[in-house]
Amino acid sequence: MVLTFWVVYTLTFMLMHAVPGGPFDSERRVSEEIKRNLEAKYNLDKPWIEQYLLMLEGIVLRGDFGPSIRLSDYSVNEVIAQGFPVSAALGIFAMVFALSLGLSAGVLSAMFRGSLLDLSFRVLATLGIAVPNFVLASVAVILFSFVLQWFPSAGWGSLKQIVLPALCLGAPFAGYIARLTRTGMLEVLGQDYIRTAYAKGLSTRQVVLKHALRGAMLPVVSYLGPATAAILTGSLVLEKIFALPGMGSHFVEAALQRDYPMAMGMVMVYTGLLFVMNTLVDISYGIIDPRVDME
Repeated sequence: MVLTFWVVYTLTFMLMHAVPGGPFDSERRVSEEIKRNLEAKYNLDKPWIEQYLLMLEGIVLRGDFGPSIRLSDYSVNEVIAQGFPVSAALGIFAMVFALSLGLSAGVLSAMFRGSLLDLSFRVLATLGIAVPNFVLASVAVILFSFVLQWFPSAGWGSLKQIVLPALCLGAPFAGYIARLTRTGMLEVLGQDYIRTAYAKGLSTRQVVLKHALRGAMLPVVSYLGPATAAILTGSLVLEKIFALPGMGSHFVEAALQRDYPMAMGMVMVYTGLLFVMNTLVDISYGIIDPRVDME
């Protein structure tokens, strides 16, 4: 994990400084003296290697990403502390929606293989995967906010305001989960122990929920780690569209305005989330599948 963080930090630092322009190269030109003072305040007047070591020292020794360049009254840690709960809540709602819809559609599609219901679910899953979430969000705002007026088009604080962005964020992942569940169910339903369960007189509902679904969920579980991290990182554009005060909007602004400490802080947080979720997936394998041993 330490090696992963160091590699990500190094690559992010190099890419940020390789991009032309700087945080103070704006349309409103400032005098050279003011620019020099600002660069000295944020150590931007020092050589790259010194900037690299100073920022690395702050992160490793104090867990401090430093002050934001563009949000002068806030540190990066404060912005992350304020924005993370919003992004996390949006990601949790989106994941619950994706799991609920994806698992249900995948199981039904496998149980009625070759039927019109199966074809319909596969078409919807393909559309959910193919259509970008920002395109889906634009259509959803026009339909559900302006035409039907069921949900507000922006804002944060109430359940109605989180439903629309969560559905748009979770739709592509619901499509992936549905296809993985269908494939896993079809493979499991052909196993001997499933035929034995039917031979014992168990109902289809009991066979599916108690025996087949557990084995069919293994591909889904392996997908949940990167999917959870992707949901949080995929909310960047949606948070801008729906005007949500999460980390995504700050990440986009940091990239556009060359706010180096803010961009670095966001990248490191997302890296940590991805590492943690993949570790939890590895642990859950041993819980779901008794054939897997943890070492």
